[in-house]
Amino acid sequence: MKKSKLQSDTKWMNRLWLFISFATAMVLWYILSILPKTARIFPNVLVVLEQIKVMIDRGCLFTDIASSMISVFAGYALGFLIALPVAILMAWYKPVRKILEPWIQFVRNIPPLAYVPLVVIGAGVGRKPQIIVITLATFLIMCVTIYQGVLNIDETLIKAARILGASDKDIFIRVIAPATLPFILTAVRLGAGVALTTLVAAESTGASAGLGMRIRTLNNSFETAPMLLYIIIIGIIGITIEKIIKTLERKLTGWQEKREI
Repeated sequence: MKKSKLQSDTKWMNRLWLFISFATAMVLWYILSILPKTARIFPNVLVVLEQIKVMIDRGCLFTDIASSMISVFAGYALGFLIALPVAILMAWYKPVRKILEPWIQFVRNIPPLAYVPLVVIGAGVGRKPQIIVITLATFLIMCVTIYQGVLNIDETLIKAARILGASDKDIFIRVIAPATLPFILTAVRLGAGVALTTLVAAESTGASAGLGMRIRTLNNSFETAPMLLYIIIIGIIGITIEKIIKTLERKLTGWQEKREI
């Protein structure tokens, strides 16, 4: 009974802090919208909300969201499917690690915008180069995160499994997979953030629709209100994906002890 009441009080406090945070942001936004130096780049909240109807009437809002989500989820999924086996192979086999790790670390430090022109030259314009750029960016962050997770597995567990006669397959299924799951979910969460932050760069590859492409177009015509709307939409999508992944993480790693903050 006490535990249930404590959980209820915690949820209520979390909602209260969320409301305070939102109210603070709205007040700050209003102040920025009336200050002469910032009013142009931070239009009034109501003006920005009116742009939803404006962009729908132009016939581009839902098309842009759908186009971006196709590219993001396709690149994100491919990045994860490539990162998972590569990270495990790097952590498990020293020759693979020695060959691949330096190059992964090298490319990881290059901003996606830098290699977009090369991708366009090689793959042409349209959705294909968008997916390639997002795949590469998400692969790099997820591969490094999962790789570090496998390396951090207690060596004693692996040695004990070998002594008991476990094969590499058994060790992977019964030891490595469960121990690495929290790191894999962390990689999934980081990859989702990278996929969205890479979106604007990815859609500079001659896209005909998309959130990032539309932001650049609106920037060219100095339409700050719809531009800010699109930026907010990307943020809302990002935080929604984050919440979904965190919920999944709690369900799959409920056994893991976490520090309450």
